[in-house]
Amino acid sequence: MKCRKCGGKAAINMRHHKLGLCKVHYLEWLPEQVQRTIEKYRMFGPQDDVLVAVSGGKDSLSLWDILHRLGYRADGLYIDLGIDGGVNYSAESRRLTEQFAAAHGLTLHVVDVAETYGESVPALAARTARGRHKPCAVCGLTKRHIMNRIAHERGYTVLATGHNLDDEAAVLLGNTLQWAGGYLRRQAPVLEADRPGLARKVKPLCRIYEREMTAYALMRGIEYIQDECPFAEGATSIEYKELLNRLEADKPGSKLNFYLSFLRAKENGLFAPPGAMDGDAIHACPTCGQATSAPGECVFCRIAKRSS
Repeated sequence: MKCRKCGGKAAINMRHHKLGLCKVHYLEWLPEQVQRTIEKYRMFGPQDDVLVAVSGGKDSLSLWDILHRLGYRADGLYIDLGIDGGVNYSAESRRLTEQFAAAHGLTLHVVDVAETYGESVPALAARTARGRHKPCAVCGLTKRHIMNRIAHERGYTVLATGHNLDDEAAVLLGNTLQWAGGYLRRQAPVLEADRPGLARKVKPLCRIYEREMTAYALMRGIEYIQDECPFAEGATSIEYKELLNRLEADKPGSKLNFYLSFLRAKENGLFAPPGAMDGDAIHACPTCGQATSAPGECVFCRIAKRSS
């Protein structure tokens, strides 16, 4: 296949776009698509200070790289969860993130969960769940808490995450299969800071396929951790991604159409606005100030207090 721009040999063929591009033009095209997404959903502008949640993976490091190339003021936040696994997962992902930041002269904030709160995420999960479950729920809770806290403490107006189209489509499929109305209402490219202690969250890669992000990282020479989190094995989100991949192979563009059709349906009133009870149940945690629906302190503060 030839590059549509220059006629040279294409480095990537995107069947859903009916588009082939060489390396040079692909590395121009993808940031342009991200910029279009940022503008379409009014995520942020040149005046904003953006905090990028980076994990050492291809998506978050590539997002940081793209925002830097587009000229945005974007710093990084790495959360060391203390996950070991066969590849010493957290140590390696932290090394790669710090390496990337140093190579590009970017500012990186690092929060070590064990140093800050007294226990790693696996240790917190093992104690609070008595070892019955994987630490995924505690991990998500911890990351959300820290991302919000650092964004507020450091004065960032926007928090950006590297969720790509495959991530968003898999979450959408899972929530649709369960008709999880609350989660479906909140799934969007932009989550406003409409509750106390919340940072404005955006997903600039929400329309970009995972395959496209992998190609970008490889073409840009971005070294990233390729191993999955050791606790991700057997996750339902991976099963949903595999189902969507099979559908995409037969009908290119299915993932993008599924996600964009959902967003259009929301704009057209598919979901009623949250009821009054939804808003009344949310209050600021008296300890950390972040939004919570739990009575008294938020769940994270309760867990962290027990570990101190």
